[in-house]
Amino acid sequence: MTKYTKLELEEVLQELEKHKGRHTELITVLISADYDVNSVSRQLEAEKSTAKNIKSSATRNNVTDALDKITRFLKGFKKTPENGLALFCGNISPVEGQSDLQLWDIEPPLALKTRLYRCDKEFVLAPLKEMLEVDEVFALLVMDRKEATIGLLEGKRIIVMQKMSSGVPSKVRAGGQCLSPDSWVSLNNKNRDIADLKINDKIRALDFKSNKIIFTKVKNKWGSVKNKILEIIFEDGGSIISSLDHTFFRKNKGYVEEVIARDLRKEDILICSNNHDVLDLKIISIKEKEGNFKLVDIETEKGNFFANGFLVHNSSQRFHRITEGLTKEFYKRIAEEMKKNFFEMPKLKGIIVGGPVPTKDEFLDGEYLATKLGEKVIGRVDIGGSDESGLKELVVKAQDILASQEIIKEKKLLERFFETLGEKPYLSALREEETGKALKYGAVDTLFLSKGTDKSIASELKKLAEKTGAKIEIISTETEEGMQFKNLGGIGAILRFRI
Repeated sequence: MTKYTKLELEEVLQELEKHKGRHTELITVLISADYDVNSVSRQLEAEKSTAKNIKSSATRNNVTDALDKITRFLKGFKKTPENGLALFCGNISPVEGQSDLQLWDIEPPLALKTRLYRCDKEFVLAPLKEMLEVDEVFALLVMDRKEATIGLLEGKRIIVMQKMSSGVPSKVRAGGQCLSPDSWVSLNNKNRDIADLKINDKIRALDFKSNKIIFTKVKNKWGSVKNKILEIIFEDGGSIISSLDHTFFRKNKGYVEEVIARDLRKEDILICSNNHDVLDLKIISIKEKEGNFKLVDIETEKGNFFANGFLVHNSSQRFHRITEGLTKEFYKRIAEEMKKNFFEMPKLKGIIVGGPVPTKDEFLDGEYLATKLGEKVIGRVDIGGSDESGLKELVVKAQDILASQEIIKEKKLLERFFETLGEKPYLSALREEETGKALKYGAVDTLFLSKGTDKSIASELKKLAEKTGAKIEIISTETEEGMQFKNLGGIGAILRFRI
């Protein structure tokens, strides 16, 4: 008897689930791994006497026949198989009055802990179904300063759980951001067009730490020419004209984020001021214009200023402190989502974090994760992606960490098969006829069968493999390699010798 793999067990359980008895005549016998098979045989012999009391002759005969079949089968065992034994037997004929008595015998992939005898209208499958549940999972996190994707590696499946963006903008070249020359800024007691500002003038800006309006000194001023501009119009009737790459400050779910003008959208909320208070205003329209436009920009000590009443970014220097603040807030949000998703997950075996060298290390070394989750971090991997493709890259590059996981095992098995098929085709077999021939010659080292292969064909090939001591691998269709193998026929082998 061969132990079933999880994939094989899943298939046979799906088949067993389809069978329903007309009466309580389908028999389930579960023998736990540590129980004496001979004791079960004696119990079933006793059940035969009980079965004689069943009033319906058809049901009585079906139950008695099933018990006879099981007890005869058990006589071939001197001891219980290593992982126990599950037996399912009964008349499954869809036609009343006809007999189709079948017996399924299963040594499960994990130790069976349940001992059971039951005669019912359906087979008892729950103890075996529990074995199909993944008993350990890994949390995946890929991130950079712009975005993060949280995922779960469950068996062979990579599940995307959440995508997040930070609002922290990429660096913008100095001098690239400009405003219309007649954009006005506020000095202490009057407004002045930005084109008329002088170095050392003090204009209104925002202290993000206190969220208060302050005055900041103008350090530099320059002009430029652009062939495209944006006119941004607000709900109060105000507007501002800027280059496509000027940076504004937008409210987003309670957070303040920097956003380039070209990325602004109708309904976005921007930070503004009436010279006394910090306010929010909604965009109602954005118009792009083409031509030859002279624009002006300035550099301030604080790194931001109010133009036409709207808060805009300094273009020559990045507002480093605010950017860093946004990044830290993003890290805190990531940590909070990781806690929501994984803190109470009993099957979580470990956490793997991927990203550019500084980002993931800042996040992990900054101890943003809850202590319980921080202790479960088993690897940090250098990768470039922070989206769904980054999760796949993370799993591939974390092969040493995930060596025991099914997805990596299957990938390595198929890599070996495809490599042999390409480089040493004389030591491989493909499809049913060629593989069956190799099995009959005893030449097969490893037999590969795709999940869903015709049961009668798979059964025959497995019997041949067992006779010659060949290893049997059932290949899922949940990976790219698994689907590739299925598309090639789903049956193949690596050979011990050329035939």
